[in-house]
Amino acid sequence: MSDAAHKPNHPYHLVNPSPWPLVGSIAGGVFFMGMVLYMHNKQGIWVIFPGLFMILATMFFWWRDVVREAQIDKAHTPVVQIGLRYGMALFIASEVMFFVAFFWAFFDASLFPKEAIGNVWPPKDVHVLDPLEIPLLNTMILLLSGCTVTWSHHALREGNRKDFVNGLVITVALGLIFSALQAFEYVHAPFAFKDGIYSSTFYMATGFHGFHVIVGTLFLLVCLVRGVKGDFTPDHHFGFEAAAWYWHFVDVVWLFLFTFVYIWGSGSNY
Repeated sequence: MSDAAHKPNHPYHLVNPSPWPLVGSIAGGVFFMGMVLYMHNKQGIWVIFPGLFMILATMFFWWRDVVREAQIDKAHTPVVQIGLRYGMALFIASEVMFFVAFFWAFFDASLFPKEAIGNVWPPKDVHVLDPLEIPLLNTMILLLSGCTVTWSHHALREGNRKDFVNGLVITVALGLIFSALQAFEYVHAPFAFKDGIYSSTFYMATGFHGFHVIVGTLFLLVCLVRGVKGDFTPDHHFGFEAAAWYWHFVDVVWLFLFTFVYIWGSGSNY
């Protein structure tokens, strides 16, 4: 009688009060305040690290609570999973608009170059990067990582746990290699962030994409740990599916960056 009284009579999940949305918003504010300060004064880096730590802590504890809801409370019913999919789709849509702003700034500067830069794009005094070197290599790496994460996803759906783990390990490794090559490119770039409109639009667009690659790699790394522990099943693995969606989004954004910022935006100067 008591069990029947406490049994839910609907398939929806009523989320318990959580501090993480508030903590996460404060963490994001501190982090981006540090980024702005760093662009004007190198001392701003001491504000970036606390914000980054708070963001990582928020991600860890919030994801922990969501995993508990799915694994322990069994709260992620088919109806709830549909809501999670809509939520992830809307999040990716918001990320698309985030990058639209950077592409808008780039196209405004490149299609209508101002007199201050000689009415040409790229500016004559800018030595652009060769898109057929590290950028092309990074393009192949990301495209390959998109294939490996898809391989991993299909293996999981078919119950092939070995290929699922192997594909995910390769994807995480490729993400780390991409980030390392991007850092190498930045260190050896012939222009700095403050050198003009070309460098500022270049670093804002590619830099934020690089940040998303790091976030996506961490996302997949968490899925790898959970996959090794056996948290995912062929019919219940939305956490990994969301990570795969995010990774494909990162791939597509990079293709636009490579095509327009690196190749078309470099004109005939490389």
